[in-house]
Order: sequence, then structure tokens, then C-alpha cells
Amino acid sequence: MNFKPIIRENNDKSPDFFHKESGRVSILHLKNTSDKKETYFHPLENNYIQLYFCLNEKASITFNMEHCKIELQATESGLIYYKENESNLLFELEENAELAIVLIPLKHFHSLFAHEDNSYFNFENIKLGKPIIETRPTSTSVQAIIHQLFNQKINDSLKSLYVTGKIYELLSLYFSFSDDNDTEQCPFMADDETVLKIKKVKDIIIAEMVSPPSLEELSKMVGLNIKKLKIGFKEHYGLPVFTFLFHYKMEHAKKLLSQKGNNVNEVALQVGYTTSSHFIVAFKKKFGITPKQFTKQEIN
Repeated sequence: MNFKPIIRENNDKSPDFFHKESGRVSILHLKNTSDKKETYFHPLENNYIQLYFCLNEKASITFNMEHCKIELQATESGLIYYKENESNLLFELEENAELAIVLIPLKHFHSLFAHEDNSYFNFENIKLGKPIIETRPTSTSVQAIIHQLFNQKINDSLKSLYVTGKIYELLSLYFSFSDDNDTEQCPFMADDETVLKIKKVKDIIIAEMVSPPSLEELSKMVGLNIKKLKIGFKEHYGLPVFTFLFHYKMEHAKKLLSQKGNNVNEVALQVGYTTSSHFIVAFKKKFGITPKQFTKQEIN
């Protein structure tokens, strides 16, 4: 099957660099202040690890081919890697949408992670030249750093130093993320007891992902009123309860599909989808490709 490559249209805008450092990390900042959807086109002339942070509303990123796309809501982030030295990016931003883009040359990325012992990031795929397409909730600490990057007033003579420091702080927190990381403390939590109840909610929905309890049932199970549960969970994990569960289920499904002997129907049932077509739609929404396309990538 032949897929159509991205081609620039006359109405596509060119994004400006917020920070550009040759051979190191660069940042683009897109903010749609118009009253309609805007599109931006950006060519890449290097092999990059690409990070995307949606800060407001909704944004989509199409990379290289028209069928390769991820969609991000506010407080969601995405990571993309594919082995191409030259490629094109197309960004579509809804009204009032805002997107931060971090580009890390592959050689520089390897120098930052020399030990390659990060449990979350898939270094093996990079070694093999396989594509990586992942989305996740953006933690409150990462959101805070991005806000500081774009809003802190710094003397021009010190701005480059400040931005560079924030970039490496951002990367260290982003790549230390784990669904099992319970060490991050949320400054908005009332007390340790509430934090423990929020973590218990996470454990329950993961254990019962096939048929998770409702918010009302969860509230009774952990002894926390629904309002505090909803606000506390989003503050601690960056997303509402069932949005978080969706991301977890898709990541779990991807792991199952990577294992030999698991077909799409079986995996769909294991993560709570009685209809495989609904699972396929959900998987493509998360990763930009279908389960079948993903398994083919794993084989190749």
C-alpha cells in the first residue's frame, strides 16, 4: 500500500523557533490566536527525537505521511521517533490551541542517556531503527516548567542560560515518568491521607480495567467524595480518572500485541473492549496507527 507524503499547502504557516541551538535541543512554540483552525508546516533536516506538549485546546501532528498522525488534548504530550534524516511535519491547531515542540537530534539524545537504563523509554527501538509513537498525560511538574519557559521574564543576557537549564530540567522529568511512579508529590493535595486514597483509586481502576467501577463506586471504595476524587486525581496524575485509564489500557494493549501469540481480538478483550472495531479505533486514536500496523512494525 502506498501512502501519500505530506506536501505544503499555500495557506500553511511557518512556525518560529523559540530556542534554537545547533546540534542540541531546539524548541518551537505555536499558539493559534485566530478564530479558526490554523495549519503550520515545518521541514526536518535531521534525525530527531520529537516531543510535543499540548498546552491548551486540541492539536494534531502529522509526520512524514498523511496516515501518520497523533492528536493531543490539553495536558497531553506525545513522543515521536522514526529513522528519517529528512521529513515534513504538519501541525493543525484548533482555535486558542497552544503547542510546544521539543526537537532533540538523535546523536545529542544518546549523549544525554548514555546508560540507556530508563525503564519507560524504548531505547531498543532506536537501536533497531523502529518508529516510536507514544502519547501520555503531561505531569503537573512538566506543565509548570513549560509555563516558566514561555512566561518567565528574564534579562536578555541571561535568557539563553535560563532556557537551556529549563530544557534539561524538562527532559529529566519527562523521561523519569512512569505509571508506577508514586514519588511525585502534588502541591495541591490537602494531606498525605488524600494522596494515598488517590493512589488507591489508580490501583483499583488498573486492576479492574476490563470493567472498572464508576466514579461513585470508587468514591465509596476509598472514602473520598466525588469532587475531591476528580480534582485530586487530575492534579496528581495530570488527567481525569477514565482518561488516565484509557492511556494505561492502550499502553498495556501495545505490550500485549508485542508478545507473540496475542491477536487483536484477544488483546481487545483483555483491556475491556468486547468489540474489536472499537478497540482498533481507540488504539489508532492513541498511537496514530492500527493494531495490525503496529504488529507488522514489531515483526519487521
